[in-house]
Amino acid sequence: MIRTSGLTKRYGRTTAVESVALEVREGDRYGLLGPNGSGKSTLLRMLLGLVYPTRGRIELMGSPVPRRVADALPHIGALVEGPAGYPQLSGRANLALLDAAGPGGPRRGRRARIEQALERVGLDGIDRRPLRAYSMGMRQRLGLAGALLRTPRLLVLDEPTNGLDPLGIQEIRELLAGLNAAGATILLSSHLLAEVEQLCTRVGVMDDGRLVLQDELAALRTPTGRVVVHSPDADAAAALLDGRVEARDGSRLVVRHAEPSALNAQLVAAGVRVDELSRERRTLEQVVLERTGAGNDRVSR
Repeated sequence: MIRTSGLTKRYGRTTAVESVALEVREGDRYGLLGPNGSGKSTLLRMLLGLVYPTRGRIELMGSPVPRRVADALPHIGALVEGPAGYPQLSGRANLALLDAAGPGGPRRGRRARIEQALERVGLDGIDRRPLRAYSMGMRQRLGLAGALLRTPRLLVLDEPTNGLDPLGIQEIRELLAGLNAAGATILLSSHLLAEVEQLCTRVGVMDDGRLVLQDELAALRTPTGRVVVHSPDADAAAALLDGRVEARDGSRLVVRHAEPSALNAQLVAAGVRVDELSRERRTLEQVVLERTGAGNDRVSR
C-alpha cells in the first residue's frame, strides 16, 4: 500500500524528515508514533502529495508520488492536521462541497454517501447549525466523515481521536477496526499510546525526523522475565516467594520468574489461591521511551 525509501524533507537548514523507509502493507492497522515535532505530520503530508520531498521515493498504492498521486487519491480517505471547513456552512454542506471537489465524485448518490458517513461517525443527528458552532469533538467527527465519503481502500489519519471524550475514542476505535475488517488499510498517527496498543497491529516510531523503529506490535511486546500474580492470599504468596517479589499492590504481585506454569504449580502446591496469573510483557510506552528522546516541546536550562 505505502512504501518509501530515503524519504527526506528539509526546510532551509532544518531537516523535518530524514531517510525514512516506511512500509505499510495491505490490511495493516499501522500506528505512527513519536514525540511532538518528530516529523509525523510532515511524513503524512508527503505521502499524500501535499508537500514535496527534498529527495527520496514514495509509492502509494502502486503509484509514484507526487508524479501520479492523482491515480491513488480516489481510493484514499485522509484527515491530516485537523479537520478543515467553511465555518459559516453546516456540516452537511461542508461534506457536500468536499464530495463534489473530490476526485471522480459523481453527483448521483451524494446525499446517501453523506448520510452514511455521518451515521458512521455518530453525527447523523446534527442539525443545520454552522460549523463554527461545533465543539472540537464534533469537528473531529466531521473530519472523519469526510475521510469516509468514498469507502476508501486506504485511510491516512493524523490524530483521529483528538478532542474526543473516552466514549468517543472507543467508538472511533471500533469504527476503524470494523473498516479494517471490511478490507481497508489504516495508517494513523497518534500520541495516545494506549489507543495504538489496542487498535494497531504494526507500529512505526519516529524521533527527530527519523523512523527509528518499525515492527509488528506483538514482536515488540516481548516478555520481561516477570510474572503478574493476583491472589487473595497475597501475604502468603509474598512470604513463599521471598526475594522474588519485585512489586506489590494489594492482591497483585509482580514476581521475578521465567516460567508462569511452574510458578503457578508452586503456589498451588503450597495452598496459595491464585485468581489470575500471566506473563508480564513490555508495554508500548516502554518501547517508545527507549527509542525516543525527551520530545521537541521540552524546554530545559
